[in-house]
Amino acid sequence: MDVIHPRCAGVDISKRDAKVAVRVPGSGRKRAQFEVRTFGSTTGQVLALRDWLVGEQVTCVVMEATGDYWKQFYYLLEDGGFEVLLANPRQVRGMPGRKSDVIDAQWLAELGSLGLVKGSFVPPPLVRQLRDLTRLRTQVGRERAREVQRLGKVLEDAGIKLGSVATDLSGVSARAMMRALGDGLAVDDIVELARRPMRAKRAELADALVGRFTAHHAYQVRLLLGRVDAQDKDMVDLTRQIDALMVPYEHAHDLLVTIPGVSDLVADVIIAETGGDMSQFPTAKHLASWAGVAPGCDQSGPRAKSARTRPGNTHLRGALGIVALAATKTSKTYFSAQYRRITSRRGPVRALVAVENSVVTAVWHMLTNATVYTDPGPVNAGRILTPFRRLNLDPPAWWLCGST
Repeated sequence: MDVIHPRCAGVDISKRDAKVAVRVPGSGRKRAQFEVRTFGSTTGQVLALRDWLVGEQVTCVVMEATGDYWKQFYYLLEDGGFEVLLANPRQVRGMPGRKSDVIDAQWLAELGSLGLVKGSFVPPPLVRQLRDLTRLRTQVGRERAREVQRLGKVLEDAGIKLGSVATDLSGVSARAMMRALGDGLAVDDIVELARRPMRAKRAELADALVGRFTAHHAYQVRLLLGRVDAQDKDMVDLTRQIDALMVPYEHAHDLLVTIPGVSDLVADVIIAETGGDMSQFPTAKHLASWAGVAPGCDQSGPRAKSARTRPGNTHLRGALGIVALAATKTSKTYFSAQYRRITSRRGPVRALVAVENSVVTAVWHMLTNATVYTDPGPVNAGRILTPFRRLNLDPPAWWLCGST
């Protein structure tokens, strides 16, 4: 095979240090050699590594995406004037039975020199900040949901059936009544704290609020309510910070919210994970595969094996799942009709994945062509692979991948 990068470096990263192998080309019949060194993971050590690579005239550096440890090396080495590739570990595995940090570094350098490594998508610094904040907001939201569930368990232990009457324990009325329970108010006074539409259920609330509520339960309720309030404040602060960073992507955000089921929060996640720039993905199928919503391919001869989806971007996949669930509940839309059609013969799980694929396809074409979403309508839900010229239809601009 042709050598593309005669001097290529492979970096095998761990938490404390990294083994670095630089491929030195041979002369004549002499084979290429490797010079291996060990560098720490501190900033000073990584900068020393960068200077050494520059001195060795390295043109390409290949490293594996190992947890979060690769970030220290990638962010400092990308300013070294050489190409830095972040490789997916699934694509650069070495031979079984020959595993060590030095061998892995040499293997990465060998693959990089032959051009056999495809770098993963690493967004620019602004998008990295958006990713950090949107992911943190998602985690805070999940923690808040867990605290609300803990509140429900405390009330059940005390025999208080507020969760059976109120649809949301984190609502204004439910939280006011739980605080009143913790303060020891009478049931008749607590019921009057209900707001619309909870006031219509005052008789049921009076019966549900009678139980074995003790000082022990009151302490837990006050503690958990304080945690929920703090997380609500954190969510507001995070949203304010995200909105400030989202200013350059306002146009893309306005386009995405036209898709059924896409809220402002979900649009923020989509932009943060993809960078809002579809030039990184040659086609909509590439984006769907990267997101983990495209069917896999495992075929040997005439036998086709499992076509389950491959691992993808879990954060984007979670946002697409929210969109798919919301879109399937809409009325007279393509997504809801597609979900019902596939559910009847393939089941709800596969139907949701199909809707996620359609959503991410629409995202790619909308951001590529800068067009708003135009729903094809439920009548076209079963015609995704049929050429539009045979149906005498006028497809929307993003529907290019629907024709064959």
